[in-house]
Amino acid sequence: MRPTSPSSSDTPHVTRKRFGQHFLHDAGIIARIVQAVDPKPGQRIVEIGPGDGAITLPLLRKAGRLTVIELDRDLVPRIAARSAGIGELEIIQADVLTVDFTALAGAERLRVVGNLPYNISSPILFHCIDHLDAIEDMHFMLQKEVVDRMAAAPGSKTYGRLSVMLQLACRVEPLLPVPPGSFRPPPKVDSAVVRLLPRPREERPIADQAAIARLVRAAFGQRRKTLSNSLDGLAGNDDLLAAGIDPRSRAEQLAPEAFVRLARLLASRG
Repeated sequence: MRPTSPSSSDTPHVTRKRFGQHFLHDAGIIARIVQAVDPKPGQRIVEIGPGDGAITLPLLRKAGRLTVIELDRDLVPRIAARSAGIGELEIIQADVLTVDFTALAGAERLRVVGNLPYNISSPILFHCIDHLDAIEDMHFMLQKEVVDRMAAAPGSKTYGRLSVMLQLACRVEPLLPVPPGSFRPPPKVDSAVVRLLPRPREERPIADQAAIARLVRAAFGQRRKTLSNSLDGLAGNDDLLAAGIDPRSRAEQLAPEAFVRLARLLASRG
């Protein structure tokens, strides 16, 4: 890979709407994100979507090495040029959904960072969950509405499938709001930074994951219906009652652990 000249790397990149590109430029927000990540030399840090390098370069200065995953091939030589002489930068030009984080980690565990494109943030989050044993922690910037859903408690209007599946896998810690003016171009929505800390393997219902996912998808797919109706064909009223769940309740009233109980009960009954 041959980096472009410094002059071309300093020319503003024309953002691409199809990639959901909004580049962070607020120095205060950048400093707070890097402080929250608190990178240390020797750690294996992976950044999703480095963009113009706003977070990449300070992370690289502190950690000494960094892996970035970038889909836009036009940004690859720019980020290579800007990082020259700062540290050891590995660039993977690919769709992050095709990257095997487990293979990438090898014998190490990854610290994953990223300003996630709003249009595919949920698929990226679920992709990370699929490789959770290879991940130490995650710090993501997302649409604030998505962060609210990730951290929502049962009974909240924003509580849903994403809340349940993420909270079973990780501790979710919203960190700071990020206003639209912090980006170029400004998005039409507010953003927020969130920290995800994978739960220890023994706390995660790994063996029941597929069954839980089916129940959660069905329950929230018809969230206005009672569970007796939305789970019809998957669990009967007797099953719900045996799992300590009122068949007249709705999906948003159930804590994540209730879906685990129900999945395990159904598995035990064959």
